[in-house]
Formats: sequence, structure tokens, C-alpha cells
Amino acid sequence: MGGSTTGTSLDELVDRARTLAASGSRRILGIVGAPGAGKSTVSDTLAAALGDQAVIVGMDGFHLDNPELVRLGRRDRKGAPDTFDVDGYVALLARLATSGRTEASAGAPVYAPRFDRSLEVSIGSAVLVRPEVPLVITEGNYLLFDDHGWQDVARHLDESWYVDVDDELRRDRLIARRLGHGHPRDEAEAWVLGVDEPNARLVDATKHRATRVVTLDATTPLATESSHGA
Repeated sequence: MGGSTTGTSLDELVDRARTLAASGSRRILGIVGAPGAGKSTVSDTLAAALGDQAVIVGMDGFHLDNPELVRLGRRDRKGAPDTFDVDGYVALLARLATSGRTEASAGAPVYAPRFDRSLEVSIGSAVLVRPEVPLVITEGNYLLFDDHGWQDVARHLDESWYVDVDDELRRDRLIARRLGHGHPRDEAEAWVLGVDEPNARLVDATKHRATRVVTLDATTPLATESSHGA
């Protein structure tokens, strides 16, 4: 795979998403990047611009529940590659790829989970994907990862856009987000540096697999609505 790196405006990305939506069949667009890169900002902008032509299905809806992470001994690193129901996510992408309306079939609606960051839980069947919606936007950290079962994700993506941003800015965004959710500063900084950063290094190593690497202007804010990730 692999694509060119470009300083891209959100308007340009919207134009490309409209082209995908107008292709005549269901398309799945992956928005990938390290924690805090701005994936939700890009996804929300695309969805708002395309209206009923697009829907967001976040990878974060497949977070394992906190009690299960405790049982597995992984609660203190929630967000690592092995803290998700990867098989469930891949199965959903496969359904989404084939459930779009075609001339031969009217298709069927598909329901996807949504991750509520304020509650730190996934809510099942919270996102309706109607068969007539031509573009599914799925966003998350590990769409191009090649271990723990994530290697099966990329084959369901028609395009993958890697959102790149300065590391210091990205860390500042993450700390601010955790502060906004009521975490004390010392805990917020410890989580970002001890949990998010190791994950960010794993994600950054997948950048070369993206069909497009997008570098947004540093003034582009991190989405404050993070129910489906960031």
C-alpha cells in the first residue's frame, strides 16, 4: 500500500469523501492515526459535510469492557492492541462491506456499537447503518496494524487516511482531553505518557501502509465530542 504525504485542508478531504460516496456502491473509508492525532475531527467533519451519505462506525466501539480487562490483567493499559474485540470489529466491517444497497439486493440495516468516553463503556447497537448509505467512515488507531488479528482490517478498507500531527501537540491535546473528563493533571499526564505514547509508537509504525498521509494545520482543534474515539 502506501501513499503520498500532503498538507491537506479539510475541504479537500471532504471533496474526496464525496467522490467515494458517489462511486455507486458501498465504500469504507478508514481514518487512522495515533491517539490525539485528530481522527475524530476529520471523521466528524466528513460526516457533517456528507449528511445522510455517510455514517461513522468507530473502532473504539469494540473496547473490551472494564471488568473483562481486569480479568485479563489489562485494565491499566486500556487502548492497547490486545484490549479490543478485534474479531468482532472485523466481522462488522465484512457485514458493512456487503450490506449496501445494490441493484440485485436492497441490503439490510446493520447496527454497530459506540464507545462513550464519558462513561468509558461501549454501547451496543447504538449506530444504525442504513443500506442506502454509500460511505462508512471507520476510525481508530489500529486499522493498519499487523498483529493481534488487526491485519484482517485493511482488506475491508477502500481507502485509509493516516492523520499525522506533531507529537508534542498531540500529547497536549490528549492531556487536555483527560482534564476535560475530570482527571487530575498528574493522572492525566501519567496516562498519556505511560499508556497512550507506547500505543502511539505502534500506530506510527503503520503509517507507510496508508493510501494517504494527511498533515493538517496545527491550529485544527481536537474534536471535543469523543464518543467514538479520537
